[in-house]
Amino acid sequence: MKNYQKLKGLVAATFTPMYPNGDIHYAVIGQYAQHIVDSGISGVFVCGTTGEFTSLTTEERKQILEHWVKAARGRFKVIAHVGSDNQRESVKLSRHAAETGAWGVGSIAPGFFKPASVRDLIGFFKPVAAAAPELPFYYYNMPSMTGVSLSVAQFLQEGKQEIPNLAGVKYTHNNLMEMGDCIHLDDGAFEVLHGYDEMLVCGLALGAVAGVGSTYNYSPSVYLNIMKAMEEGDLASARAFQMQSIEIVKVIIKYGGGVRGGKAIMNLIGIECGGCRLPIAPFEKEEYDSLRKDLKEIGFWGK
Repeated sequence: MKNYQKLKGLVAATFTPMYPNGDIHYAVIGQYAQHIVDSGISGVFVCGTTGEFTSLTTEERKQILEHWVKAARGRFKVIAHVGSDNQRESVKLSRHAAETGAWGVGSIAPGFFKPASVRDLIGFFKPVAAAAPELPFYYYNMPSMTGVSLSVAQFLQEGKQEIPNLAGVKYTHNNLMEMGDCIHLDDGAFEVLHGYDEMLVCGLALGAVAGVGSTYNYSPSVYLNIMKAMEEGDLASARAFQMQSIEIVKVIIKYGGGVRGGKAIMNLIGIECGGCRLPIAPFEKEEYDSLRKDLKEIGFWGK
């Protein structure tokens, strides 16, 4: 990997802007990218869970990434999520990411036909990572969605022997014991990107220095303040900011979770991300009114 520097700070898991009919609204990505720059975010994770990757075609994912790389103009890092249950499609996306100019690639485990062992998972990822050999490769670990609960530490140790560009893991799981083990594995050889926004303090306390999350898109100051407070050893402030995050997450859960509720919040702050593709239901006008009220009650809009 050429001129590789480990990630630090916040990486926003981006939403995929869409028109009401579900077509991709590519033109919004330029405005979205400027919003990322203005927010102080270090990078973006494109076409992941938040980006509805399972509802997109391979060609759409390629075009979305191209727009993000072009809009970023080197001002922040662009990580392409290339995961798919279809290994060959994943390889195509990884190769395209390298050709397009992405900074890194990541891939979630296949969740329909699941790998039965760490060896199987390594075998699935090996050609995917090899398709972009000069880019850091991250395993996107999210057992709640994939049902794959293999040892991440074992994957990192054994995987590094066959995947030279294996940089670490996007750790979206609440097993903090395992997370801590991965952070300190081989004297900190691997990056562990914290994945649960509402638990960022926990990951930072264990030694993580970067996080990937969907709520960073519309609440970046809350998380930047958490990171600053933790760096300064101000645990009381970090806890207070984390509670603000928890209140925001409670609201989005009320409206169908991070993708559906989060997209609605993006629309409210002026980044027109539209709705989601089915089977995620459209957001109704009455829900927008209720969401706006709920956000006001928790101080989301400020005083």
